[in-house]
Amino acid sequence: MLSKKTQYAFRALSYLAGQKGNDPVLISDIAKKKKIPLKFLENILLELKNAGILDSKKGKGGGYFFKQKPKEVKLATIMRLIEGPIALLPCVSLNFYERCKNCDEKHCGLHDVMETVRDANLKILESKTIADIV
Repeated sequence: MLSKKTQYAFRALSYLAGQKGNDPVLISDIAKKKKIPLKFLENILLELKNAGILDSKKGKGGGYFFKQKPKEVKLATIMRLIEGPIALLPCVSLNFYERCKNCDEKHCGLHDVMETVRDANLKILESKTIADIV
């Protein structure tokens, strides 16, 4: 299940991507239009900026805007950035691997099923972009 934080990130990004041009948009406008708590949104947008997905401009006419094109920002990238691993078990995660305690991965049926689930999810999330959710 997606956390509220990830859902808010997707809402904000889809709103920004739906704006004409790539003009900066005020955080307060995004928060109001997408019904996202302002303080929460500030942290999310800062994370996205630090990751190089968004940029910002200060002062009059300032706000947040895409640094990358929305059609180039994969949903999997945003999920990993905000949510962490996409895999449901740490032992099948590609980027956040951790061995499960008391488990032999070579003979674990759950591991094998969760690997298949991860691959199916990734196939979709790596092929869809922010532009697809606008």
